[in-house]
Amino acid sequence: MTRSSTVFSPIRRREPSSAFGYRAIVTGAALALLLIVVVAVALGPYQLSAGDLFAFLVAKATGAASPLSPPTETVILQIRLPRVFAATAVGAALAASGAAYQSLFRNPLVSPDILGVSAGAAFGAVVGIFLSLPVLAIEAASFAGGLAAVVIVYGIATAIRGRDAVLVLVLAGVVIGALFGAGVGLLKYLADPYNQLPAITFWLLGSLAATNPGDLTSLLPAVAIGLVPLALLRWRKLRIVVIAAATLMTSAAVAASGIIGWVGLVVPHLARLTVGPAFTRLLPVSVLYGAGYLLAVDTVARTLGTVELPLGVLTAALGTPVFLWLLAVGRRTAWS
Repeated sequence: MTRSSTVFSPIRRREPSSAFGYRAIVTGAALALLLIVVVAVALGPYQLSAGDLFAFLVAKATGAASPLSPPTETVILQIRLPRVFAATAVGAALAASGAAYQSLFRNPLVSPDILGVSAGAAFGAVVGIFLSLPVLAIEAASFAGGLAAVVIVYGIATAIRGRDAVLVLVLAGVVIGALFGAGVGLLKYLADPYNQLPAITFWLLGSLAATNPGDLTSLLPAVAIGLVPLALLRWRKLRIVVIAAATLMTSAAVAASGIIGWVGLVVPHLARLTVGPAFTRLLPVSVLYGAGYLLAVDTVARTLGTVELPLGVLTAALGTPVFLWLLAVGRRTAWS
């Protein structure tokens, strides 16, 4: 049977873990994510106890008067919860995008960063910031830049025959990512050094410090729209749908948080080690792992010292040794 060049059909194969083991992994990951959410909401310069959070949730669920003071409620509703939701959404989006790209291209080295998608999305978003566009326009420019990057990279890999496909794909992603990076550098050079340049530089380092409830109205729908096709089209997925969905999620994440690397590369590897390469299992576990990982890193970034650390710097510092460890202990993935 000939496989269409435009359709990717993951092979049904017996996974190393049983159905019960898979459910246990998903349940454990979900409980761990819930625990990280509670810790993230409680920790910060304005300390909140577990009793305060429980009383707040009970009051909101029952409609009773909140026992917390108005400043405490403001911290929870306007600062902590929006940032927690943003961190989980960005982490889930980057991890799901990485898992989708790796499964689609049959290449465990593929990620939104290596394919140049993050660089393209960053270029689009920087153009939006440079032109002082509204938030929705910046996200649209980010999506266009990310989509352009992955189309160019995949086109180069398809056009060059007689070479190692994996090597060509990775090298094309590096080259196109460098090209978009040069574009970002040019815009930084041309930007207003007092207003635009600091905003662009701070944003490129990756941070959720400026997240507010309004940001969630564009981030969460974009992530949901990207996840739904990947979840529904598990066994028979059109390449264009996968690319569009993964690029949409990556672009939305980049527009909301800046450049946060390694999540889309490391998290799918970790998920694949625990549940195998089948996309039906890989996607949910990658989403849970990615959400919990980035939320934990963001909590550390804002509580480790008196000055908040950039998320992109911290994920790179953590991701490099973790990825090397995964390479050392991992087994060869059976893609087919």
